[in-house]
Amino acid sequence: MAATDTFSRFQKQVDGPASFAAAVTPDDNTDLATATRGLWVGGAGNVKVTTVGGSTVTFSGVAAGTMLPVRVARVWSTGTTATSMVGVY
Repeated sequence: MAATDTFSRFQKQVDGPASFAAAVTPDDNTDLATATRGLWVGGAGNVKVTTVGGSTVTFSGVAAGTMLPVRVARVWSTGTTATSMVGVY
């Protein structure tokens, strides 16, 4: 199942505040139900994601309390050591 991109009809610049948020559980096989506008990392570590553009990348050494400004379709279990993540959209 592909993540629903609620911002696909808008210009690529999306800089207003988020309207929704949901806890993110890393999963190697399933995309998020809704693509994020950003990803809050509550517990420090690495975060492996697939972006809505299709890039898979690992953000290494992310500090606790960081908001990653990235449109995320999937957060991978393998390669992710950070905890308490919340997707905003």
